[in-house]
Amino acid sequence: MRSFPLVVIAWLLCWLAPLSAWAHQLQCHPCDHGFGKVQIGNSSSYSIKLTNTGNKTVDVLSKSKQGRAFSFGHFPLKVKIRPGASIQLPVIFTPTAKGYTDGILTVASNALNSLLYMHVAGTGVSSGPELGVTPAMLNFGNVTVGSSASLQVTLTASNAAVIISSDQSLSSEFEILGLNLPATIPAGQSIPVTFQFTPNDSGTASAKAGFISNAADSPTVEQLTGTGVAQGSHNVYLSWDPGNGNPVGYNVYRGNAQAGPFQEINTALDASTNYTDYTVVSGATYYYVTTEVNAQGQESAYSNKVQAVIPNP
Repeated sequence: MRSFPLVVIAWLLCWLAPLSAWAHQLQCHPCDHGFGKVQIGNSSSYSIKLTNTGNKTVDVLSKSKQGRAFSFGHFPLKVKIRPGASIQLPVIFTPTAKGYTDGILTVASNALNSLLYMHVAGTGVSSGPELGVTPAMLNFGNVTVGSSASLQVTLTASNAAVIISSDQSLSSEFEILGLNLPATIPAGQSIPVTFQFTPNDSGTASAKAGFISNAADSPTVEQLTGTGVAQGSHNVYLSWDPGNGNPVGYNVYRGNAQAGPFQEINTALDASTNYTDYTVVSGATYYYVTTEVNAQGQESAYSNKVQAVIPNP
C-alpha cells in the first residue's frame, strides 16, 4: 500500500512539467505590420507590443532583423518582462530604393517560444519628379513597307513638374512626332506624344525610345514594335454609306475572326467613305468593320461586318 502514493506523485510530476514549461510565453501584437508608402530617404516608425502571457518572468536576450530598409529603435538588452506585462519594440522603416520590400524581425528569449518572428513590409516612393508613359509598349501591327502608321502615348508628370530636355528613338523606322523641346509638364498633368512607324523592309521591327528629363526615373522608355509587310498584288477595297450622325471621318478596323478582336488599320481619320487595304496576305481571311467619328471625337459602334478571302497566291 505504501507504493501507491509514490505512483500518484510520479504521475502528478509528469503533468506538472509541461505546465511549468508554458509559464514562459511571449507574444507579439501585431506580428505583421505594413508601413505603406514612405518617401525614399525618409523614415516611418512603429512599435510592436511584446506581451508575457505566462506566469513567470521572460528575459528578452537578443534581437535581429533581415531587410536593409528596417531597423530597431531604442531597445536596450537584456529586458525582463513580468507576467502579464508588455513592452514596446520600436521598428523603423527607411527605404533607400523605389518599390516594395519586406523583412523579418526576430526576438530571442528564455520563453518556451524562444524565437519570436515578426514580418514587416513597406514601399519606397520617389520624393522627386517622376515621368510615366502609358501604354508602356506600342504595337503598330502590320504596316506596308514604305507607308507609315501612327499611334499615341500619354506622358504624365507626378510629384513635381517634369522638364523633358531631349528624346531619342534607337531606330530610324520609329519616329517621335509633335514634341517641342524642351517641354514642361506640370505635376499631375499629361501630354500626348505621337510615334510613327515606317518600315524599310518586310519583317518584325523592335526598338526603344527614351525621354530624357529631370525625373528621378529618367530616361523614361517606350517599347516599340511593328511588322513591315511587302505590298503584294492583292488588296481589299472597302466602301460604305455615311451614317446619320454628322460624321467628320471614319475609322477602319480589321480582324482575323468574325467575332474579333478588331484592330484599327487606318493611320488617320479617313474623311472619305472608301478605303483600300494593301497589307493583306495571300491565303488569309479578314473581317472588316467601320465606325464614324463626330466633331466632338465621339466614335460610333461597329458597322456590320464584311468578309474578304484573299486568293493564294
